[in-house]
Amino acid sequence: MFVRTLKKFVLIMMVVVVYQNWGKIENFVHPDPTVSAQVQSNARVTLYATDWCGYCKQTRRFLDSKGIPYTEYDIEKSKEGRKAYEALGGRGIPLIDVNGTLIRGFSPEETLAALK
Repeated sequence: MFVRTLKKFVLIMMVVVVYQNWGKIENFVHPDPTVSAQVQSNARVTLYATDWCGYCKQTRRFLDSKGIPYTEYDIEKSKEGRKAYEALGGRGIPLIDVNGTLIRGFSPEETLAALK
């Protein structure tokens, strides 16, 4: 009985991990040709977000799916991140700094444009 319950638990945990990392998995299997390796290597992207924000999750998935490396600060948990977020004007999440261009909210088009 215990072994069957443990197997179910492990299976559920695997599904959760795959769901949380779907963007990275998708980019690994099907790299996006619209985002060149040069753009990826020159990208300086910082994401100011929270765990509970739906648009923040969409932004993470988008960046992961395009293979764009980024640094993330949870503005509720990181004092350094909160301070930087407020210095940039704050007011809403996600706040994305792409090579010095600030993008407020989830906007794939603006993010890709700022990377070029």
